[in-house]
Amino acid sequence: MAADGRVQRLVARAKSAHRRAESRLPVLTHLVDRLVSVNIFDSATRLAAQCFLTAVPLLFVVAAYAPPAVRRQLIDSVRAVFGLSESVSSELKHALHPTTNNLQQATGIIGGLMVLLSATAVSRALQRLCKRAWEIPRAGTRVAPWRWPAWLVLWLGVLILQGPVRNGFGAGAWLGTPLVLLTQAGLWWWTQHLLLGGRVGWRPLLPGAVITAGVLTALTVTANLYMPHALDRALSEYGPVGSVFVLLSWLIVVCVAVAVSISVGAVLAQEPFLASRLGSPPPLRERRPPAS
Repeated sequence: MAADGRVQRLVARAKSAHRRAESRLPVLTHLVDRLVSVNIFDSATRLAAQCFLTAVPLLFVVAAYAPPAVRRQLIDSVRAVFGLSESVSSELKHALHPTTNNLQQATGIIGGLMVLLSATAVSRALQRLCKRAWEIPRAGTRVAPWRWPAWLVLWLGVLILQGPVRNGFGAGAWLGTPLVLLTQAGLWWWTQHLLLGGRVGWRPLLPGAVITAGVLTALTVTANLYMPHALDRALSEYGPVGSVFVLLSWLIVVCVAVAVSISVGAVLAQEPFLASRLGSPPPLRERRPPAS
């Protein structure tokens, strides 16, 4: 009984501290609550695992059946995104740009379709993340399945164009960096709207898209500084397995950044100052009936 009393007092103190923090720092408190409800690291790790297990094999299928020009552009874009060194780039080129049709024979049409269907797991994981960030209940929120492969097509298109976009279509980084920022903002703006089934308007989704674009653009610069040395070191010390761990670790960092950015954007869009201007849906705490 004494232990139960202490637990109840601790719970009461925690609730009181939470109410005081909410009154003094409402935005920060709401953000922490949202990050906890989204379960950031669990969601991001699941998303990264799906990307590694399903989206990466999809690149091999695309490379197997794409025209040579598109295949070369895909290789250049992946190299630009991760800032790969010559040694790693040669391995990538050998894997995605073979001199024979062995890659097509290895995948096959049925295998390619299975990889495409499996890759929709990335879209579904990202959809769950967006729903949690916007506190959309699972019940009664079915989204048409065509949206999952539609997002994959959009993602592949953006990825293939990353090489020339980052180079500013020949003009250099002074134009490429703003273009990357705009491209990423458009991608994540449309991603949220598509995977949420239009349940949240375009304007409330804009803060999350801009924040995600800014964070991922900054990570791109970091990747160009960090990834070449990390991949070369892992490849020389541990072989291909080492490069796999480096790539997976980086994917987790990127997915954590995406999860946090979308959640922060949702919280900011639902705060009174922006909510009245953007027409944002109310947060869950305002949709719940008052306690009796």
